[in-house]
Amino acid sequence: MELTYDEEANAAYLALEDIADEAAVENVVVERPAGDIVLDFDADGRLLGVEVIGAIELLRQTALDAAERL
Repeated sequence: MELTYDEEANAAYLALEDIADEAAVENVVVERPAGDIVLDFDADGRLLGVEVIGAIELLRQTALDAAERL
């Protein structure tokens, strides 16, 4: 697992495994008042990763501090 954080976009991504480009064929969006959480699934329905849009508002600071900066 790897957590990355793009400060400019205020978005974080938790990759559960190495994923090839365009491996995610389904995205499920969970809308929150402070931002969105996007679940990425492959063709077999397996969860590949989680994108957090509005990361500063939705994640704890300790998680963002530990994330790789993009």
